[in-house]
Amino acid sequence: MSEQTASDDRAKEREAWHAEQEAKIQIFRYTNQFTKPEDFGRGKAMVKLGRSDILRGSVQVVREGGETNLHYHTKIDSLWMVLKGRARFYGPGEVVMGEFGPHEGVLIPRGARYWFESAGEEDLELLQVSAFSEVGAEKSGRTDASPRKRPRDATLHYQGYS
Repeated sequence: MSEQTASDDRAKEREAWHAEQEAKIQIFRYTNQFTKPEDFGRGKAMVKLGRSDILRGSVQVVREGGETNLHYHTKIDSLWMVLKGRARFYGPGEVVMGEFGPHEGVLIPRGARYWFESAGEEDLELLQVSAFSEVGAEKSGRTDASPRKRPRDATLHYQGYS
């Protein structure tokens, strides 16, 4: 095989790879669809924004009763940023890591124990961007470090991408 033919083959492979990846682009739009209390009442809802084999983005809407329990994830690091409202994040022993308002947040590495709650009067809207430690992992490896405050299936899930 000539050097030119090998170069042409690599260019074709690279172009095919680009086309394959570009076909996976996901467009999303987040709007808080929960404008009335009866939309989901107390607790928490999650709007999925997009997902790849290594990255997941969502918005969690937290109302009274939507707090989490102390837990950790074995397969994801997560960046949390408040879009609306106020969030209070805790570590082990009820130690406050921080209270965050709009455009503030925290990065939680896998294995770090934490929980959070809404710390204000209005609904809390939290952007969560998670990176998986294993390509293609389906689950985050969530592990409870204290009893759950709400049933596992109590969070409502919505899709915000096509």
